[in-house]
Amino acid sequence: MYPENYRPNVIHYFLRLLQDKGLLLRLYTQNIDGLERAAGIPDSRLVEAHGSFASATCTVCGRASPMEGFWAEVMGDRVPRCTVCTGVVKPDIVFFGEALPQRFLLHVVDFPIADLLLILGTSLQVEPFASLSEAPRSSVPRVFMNQEAAGSLAWRPRSRDVLQLGELVDGVDKLVELLGWTEELKDLVQRETGQVQAQRVTLTLAVTLDQPHLGGCSHGVWVL
Repeated sequence: MYPENYRPNVIHYFLRLLQDKGLLLRLYTQNIDGLERAAGIPDSRLVEAHGSFASATCTVCGRASPMEGFWAEVMGDRVPRCTVCTGVVKPDIVFFGEALPQRFLLHVVDFPIADLLLILGTSLQVEPFASLSEAPRSSVPRVFMNQEAAGSLAWRPRSRDVLQLGELVDGVDKLVELLGWTEELKDLVQRETGQVQAQRVTLTLAVTLDQPHLGGCSHGVWVL
């Protein structure tokens, strides 16, 4: 499960660019790989609804585990143990049946004040995360990029919804081009990774923005 061989790609850096431009209110993700963090999204802007591998906690006493020692045990095929009580230590990811992190409750504050919701690569089937698509005010545009329409955006669309269906990377590329950010994003990726990574991936995340209309992006170019 540990995503040791994965690195942020161009989509992660698009989200980073939104952050750098002061457009990102919060990024909600179901991913547990920590690639949003690796791309430079600060903790204050990030809600990892299913947790991440960035930290680990003792299942007995609740103490945080030093990560260097934790991964040394994991990579050595040993069960990580708490240095205080010897309880089993597990990464802070949410397993089936466990409660979501308290930080997920930020959606109660964030979504009523967001003026645009960008949803990328999700089936909108896993609750309670899927219901976030309904959380913004009815006047707020929702931009959904995915292989196919899903959730209420398919069966109960709003008048200001925008659907871009197909490959996620292609959809992001179109949006970036409309915004006039193509070279800026390319420079960011090259600066951070040394090469432009354009692999096709499927992300499961949602982004709330605190600036309207992504700098004047025309909705008419999207598949509605």
